[in-house]
Amino acid sequence: MKQAYVTLILIIIAISTSLLGLTMGLMGHHKHIELITNFYSISQYLPSSSYNIIASLGFILAAILSIISIKKNKFRPILGYLLIVIGVIPLLSLFGTTMWIDSLGGFPAIGSGQGVIKYVSLVSIGILLIKSDLSESTQKWFSIIPVVIVLLWIGGMKFTLLEAKGIEDLVQSSPLMSWMYNVWDLQSTSNIIGVYDLAAVALLIGAIFNYRLVMPALLMSGAVFFVTQTFLITWAGATSATTILSTGGHFLIKDLWFIINLIFFWQITQQTQLKKQIRVDS
Repeated sequence: MKQAYVTLILIIIAISTSLLGLTMGLMGHHKHIELITNFYSISQYLPSSSYNIIASLGFILAAILSIISIKKNKFRPILGYLLIVIGVIPLLSLFGTTMWIDSLGGFPAIGSGQGVIKYVSLVSIGILLIKSDLSESTQKWFSIIPVVIVLLWIGGMKFTLLEAKGIEDLVQSSPLMSWMYNVWDLQSTSNIIGVYDLAAVALLIGAIFNYRLVMPALLMSGAVFFVTQTFLITWAGATSATTILSTGGHFLIKDLWFIINLIFFWQITQQTQLKKQIRVDS
């Protein structure tokens, strides 16, 4: 992978993890961390604020390693293993019942787990930083699977009234999307967003097998995560005067990780295509 793209990836990791780490440290208590410690049955051993500090330090360490890794390649595997640990710990809590919406039948109707499921991206990034010797085909799947999972799962939730109401404030705050409510009602708007997400999934999977679909797939799926980042500016509930980001802001900024996945996918695909062209020319 070109150094410029590696540097960009590491900078994005540093930005996202430093903001998550700092805000967790300032919050003192985080509901989602409590759900995770409850899942592991360890909540009683330390005050909730202590687990918050542990999580905060983990993210800040990831940010520091990301910056160091820009110039010192030997630290990238260490960063990779740390990202995997940070990702796996919350992901395992999806096996608990608190992450699912009972009123919609439980699994796969995801509630609090919407923020947790995004950690699958962090795990894949960690693997790609460690295992650069994986085949290009395997690397493509590792880079794209988290994007497919989150678009398929959270996109699928858009067809429920609960999720349609859940995104209302975000959509209304956005100059890019608020016009939709002038054309369609609440549920129809959410359904259209869900259809868009699922179409992006189909394109991404198709792009694995057809190079001509790579750019449309990247543009379509990348737009989802780009728009999500604009909510950090347009939605008042994303930030806090005392903790920088709110818990809602935490949910939004994690989408930067999926942009990293797409960068990996783009670069790996380009490498594959270049090798094919070299073989044809020779």
